[in-house]
Amino acid sequence: MRALGPGSVSSFLKIALDVIYVALWVWIGLLSVVSLVVLLMSFNPELLANRLHINGNVDELTGNGPLLAAALAGWALMSGGWMAIVERLRKIFGTLSAGDPFHPDNVRRLRLVGMILVGLEIGRYVFASVAHAIAKDVKVIDGSFTLNTWFSVLVVFVLAEVFREGARLRREAELTI
Repeated sequence: MRALGPGSVSSFLKIALDVIYVALWVWIGLLSVVSLVVLLMSFNPELLANRLHINGNVDELTGNGPLLAAALAGWALMSGGWMAIVERLRKIFGTLSAGDPFHPDNVRRLRLVGMILVGLEIGRYVFASVAHAIAKDVKVIDGSFTLNTWFSVLVVFVLAEVFREGARLRREAELTI
């Protein structure tokens, strides 16, 4: 089976990324609506208690509602980062499916993917520290250092440079008679 061109593995991966991209749009929309509903319900917890038949302490809903809404909004923001990565990968695999792996735009796309990965990881650290400061007794997110993530970021940046060198060699080959 071929890796590049129409009907190749890269074409299949492009289709899979298209499906994931649409699913992420739906997911982010759902998270946004749910976080808004949770935030609005936290201002009027009696409405929520009556609808869900909650017999417990309604004050707990008032206190935790904004935290839950913030966590859901953070999850939606992180999913937006994933969607941006998938969008760039779709474009890269589009050039691979067309048989043009060293398209000059792929360098910029891969660098952007690396920067988004860096932003997502730093955002995870910030969100974990803020969540820990606000709700010390609840472990919302793990903010520990992960070597795998930073290794992946480095791999993406190295691949961007490989694509840059490939694009440069292609330009030189086009100039050769």
